[in-house]
Amino acid sequence: MATTSTKRRPRKGPEVTVPAAAQAVQAELNGHSAPAAPDRNRPLAKPPVRKLAKDLGVDLATVTPSGPDGVITREDVHAAAAPRAAETAAPVAPAPVAAAPAAAPAAVTHDGARETRIPVKGVRKATATAMVGSAFTAPHVTEFVTVDVTRTMKLVEELKQDKEFQGLRVNPLLLIAKALLVAIRRNPDVNASWDEANQEIVLKHYVNLGIAAATPRGLIVPNIKDADAKTLPQLAESLGELVSTAREGKTSPAAMQGGTVTITNVGVFGVDTGTPILNPGESAILAVGAIKLQPWVHKGKVKPRQVTTLALSFDHRLVDGELGSKVLADVAAVLEQPKRLMTWA
Repeated sequence: MATTSTKRRPRKGPEVTVPAAAQAVQAELNGHSAPAAPDRNRPLAKPPVRKLAKDLGVDLATVTPSGPDGVITREDVHAAAAPRAAETAAPVAPAPVAAAPAAAPAAVTHDGARETRIPVKGVRKATATAMVGSAFTAPHVTEFVTVDVTRTMKLVEELKQDKEFQGLRVNPLLLIAKALLVAIRRNPDVNASWDEANQEIVLKHYVNLGIAAATPRGLIVPNIKDADAKTLPQLAESLGELVSTAREGKTSPAAMQGGTVTITNVGVFGVDTGTPILNPGESAILAVGAIKLQPWVHKGKVKPRQVTTLALSFDHRLVDGELGSKVLADVAAVLEQPKRLMTWA
């Protein structure tokens, strides 16, 4: 008689149900439309932020998150984009002495052509993306003031003859930078940034002073670390090194990170003034116009004086009109009467 053996099926354990809301949150963080198995090694970022990182060529795994629960924000991606672009920008090889100057390699030109197309990449692409993000994220306000800087120009000439400044770069930008640092010391709330993720204003107790520099690779903004702690000769030395390094194309990514306030000198191009756009993560930027000899009422009489126009743009979320006006007025007062550097600094 045949026997039939039977196998018992193993008993299933209790089913674990994941709430739909938790699945939705996980799906949003992972950038999928449907729930997916959690990946602990995958950086947390929302789909728009992932797209931004992809457009800028930023690997999210290398980005330090600042958002709640370790979520990467748009600001984190922008902060990582500029130094990455500077690192990947191709260095220009020195041409032979006898060789004729070569045309820009990115441009394609033809005799009689009505258009030329230049690919946007590297530093220029990163700068363009950052400026668009800044212009449409931070509510900009710009104020202007015209200043008699005759005494400042005289002081520049005196400092050039001072033994303490021998071998250093002494120019009007040096005293303008010092005037801005003095204004920030008198109005410290202007030196801040906006934390979108946490909805907080972050006050900085140090000043990393950015100096916008036009280079063959595009506009870059390296900054002088702890510029507020430097003496005038030390500031002159740092400015000289910053400008020389930028012109040689040797500015490091670290030198362009962590800026708090920036100066852009449009006056070197003969421009009177402008409305500068904030660097991402900063609250203010000062534009300096051309210094020109103009008729000016001085001590009740019209005389030729050295005059310039300053423009201060600031983020109106954290700098109101009163604070912005005080900063600009203090900068102007120092440049009009540079002796205030001795009493205010």
